[in-house]
Amino acid sequence: MNAPADGQAVRKNAFEANKLSKRLHRQVGQAIADFNMIEAGDKVMVCLSGGKDSHGLLDILLGLRQRSPVPFDLVAVNLDQKQPGFPAQVLPDYLAGLGIPFHIEAQDTYSVVKKLVPEGRTMCSLCSRLRRGILYRVAGELGATKIALGHHRDDMVVTLLMNMFFGSRIKGMPPKLVSDDGRHVVIRPLAYVDETDLERWARHRQFPIIPCTLCGSQDHLQRVQVKKMIRDWERDYPGRIANMLTAMGNITPSHMMDRNLYPFTSIKATGAPVPGGDIAFDDEPCATPASVVRLHASLPGTADDDAED
Repeated sequence: MNAPADGQAVRKNAFEANKLSKRLHRQVGQAIADFNMIEAGDKVMVCLSGGKDSHGLLDILLGLRQRSPVPFDLVAVNLDQKQPGFPAQVLPDYLAGLGIPFHIEAQDTYSVVKKLVPEGRTMCSLCSRLRRGILYRVAGELGATKIALGHHRDDMVVTLLMNMFFGSRIKGMPPKLVSDDGRHVVIRPLAYVDETDLERWARHRQFPIIPCTLCGSQDHLQRVQVKKMIRDWERDYPGRIANMLTAMGNITPSHMMDRNLYPFTSIKATGAPVPGGDIAFDDEPCATPASVVRLHASLPGTADDDAED
């Protein structure tokens, strides 16, 4: 009697996995198209850390390359930072099995970070700078025209909030950028992808995940706390993370406070209508309780007012 039920479960799992695959490939393809991330003849260096995100990135790009009308090459690169207990042979064996070009760069950045960062302090900043410099050099040596990183939608929103909360600036994680020296183009094809989808995809594809024993074990990090906060928001109010990501590409400079982006000091009344000039919350998407609407409409002189808090 268990056979039909087991067969039904298998079919359901296959259906869900296929649906997830289509969504991931569609979102990555859309991000690539929206920001012109990959062009004909590109050699894309995929930075593979061994975590779920970079594994998913490489896997999805391999799938897209098979049916892309734009020809491009992939090369996987892993930076072996000589962390104690790092299983050095896992990724070479996995990549060899995929049959794609790869390069393992061995650099003992672990010892440098442990030596320079006091115990209990955040290691991410120094570790990130060291990794970035090495990966830029390797990209040049390999002739890569694009460097693909595995940051996803949640990473981009968390970075925005961290900069707001701790840096007093509105600055996010761009889907595409040029390095400071002008020599490299960095892309983030997972920009539209939900982290929970990557977690599900990693389980389905059974990637050989290698946990980070350096920054990955620092539970007190501000980034960890902010990520927990947006996960709580998403649980209580589904769609909030997607809304924040959309907002990052839907900016109205005249309704912010940056004098370098909008000429606040020189604007004057001209007598001519200004489209959207004084609209802030008039298009408020949040639902207003019906009782509040009725109360507002019943008050004298308020039926036609455009109140703005």
